[in-house]
This record gives sequence, structure tokens and C-alpha cells, in this order.
Amino acid sequence: MAVTKTKTIESIEKRMDNIEPDTLRYRILQNARNFKTSWIDLGQALYSVWKDKLYKEWGYGKFEIYAAKEIGIRKATALKLIKSYYFLEREEPRYVDKEYTGESQPASVPTLESVDVLRLASRKKELDREDYSRIRKDVLELGKDARETKRDITTLIKQREELEPEEAWRKKRITVLKRFLSTLRSIKTELKTTKLLSAQITKDLESLISKVESEVT
Repeated sequence: MAVTKTKTIESIEKRMDNIEPDTLRYRILQNARNFKTSWIDLGQALYSVWKDKLYKEWGYGKFEIYAAKEIGIRKATALKLIKSYYFLEREEPRYVDKEYTGESQPASVPTLESVDVLRLASRKKELDREDYSRIRKDVLELGKDARETKRDITTLIKQREELEPEEAWRKKRITVLKRFLSTLRSIKTELKTTKLLSAQITKDLESLISKVESEVT
């Protein structure tokens, strides 16, 4: 693992030697080399590259190819950087402010993994505003580890389900019905295309789909 990381850094530094220092492309490589302490800067720069398709100007057909070949980052990691940076910019702009990130020690800057966990938590319907505020404080103010934060979120959701068993059952029922509905619709489409069964059976299937839809809504 360490060898791979060293090779990646060496590859990045070689590329830096052939690129003008005062350019966005050079700055991205610099941030990639110092990934742990400057992931926010890297996320911001990659967001610009992705949004404006700047990678095409540098000879790459796709963003993920640019990320993998030029800065040694997999597509999943690159997208996580972009989404986490954008989340901070939208929800917690203080953390992307140059004065704050410049003055903060690396340990006080939230990690990429922790911010990604917080971003995903903000979209969970099972968590209320109070739950999210607590998680936000743990991640951004107390610097809690991403793994520990994930465990806390899982515990919160389980507690909520235990306190509200009827609501948990209702959600499970809806989930199962939606899955069943999706299967029925796929079968209906296939039957219409192949015409393997009679029109009456197809009609009965449509009736069943309507009934299941009424249960979901």
C-alpha cells in the first residue's frame, strides 16, 4: 500500500515538472500530492474541472480517465471529493473559506471521509433535525472519526425504529410494495413486447398494478 502511494506521488511530481506552476492544472496536482491536508482545495479544483469539462482541454476524453491517469485517484474517490466539497460550500461555507483553511491545523480540518458521512446523513429521512445537529457537531467541531460517526448513525436509526415500531413497520411495508411494484411493471412490459400470454392476463396484471399502486400511495 505504501509503495503504491509513493509511486503515485512520484508520478504526480514528474507531471508537475512539465506543467506551468501558476495554473489550475498544476495546483490540482499539488493538492493531490498533499491530499490529507488539502482535500478541500483538491475538491474545489476538481469540482471546477468536472463542471467546466476542463479535462478535455488537457487531452482526456472523460473525467474519470483524467483523475486516474493524471492524479492517481479512482473515479469513486474523485466523485466523493467533488460531492463533499460541494456539500461544504453549500451547507458549511466557513470550512471552504481560504482564511479558515489556511489558519487551521490539519487536525482541525474535517477529513474527507467524515464530511462524506455527514453529507449522507443530511439526506437520511430517519434522522430528525436534532439528530443531524448532533452528528454535525461531532464531525465538524469535535473531529469525530468517520467510522465512529457511522456507528452512531446506525445506533440512532435503530433506536428510532425501536421507539416507533409501527412507523418502522410501515416503512418496511412500503419498501417491499415498491419492490413488488417494480417487478410487476417489468413483467408487464415484457408481456406486451413478447405477447406470450393473452390480452386478458395482461389486463388482469394492469389491474393488479393499479391496486398495489393505491397501497403505496
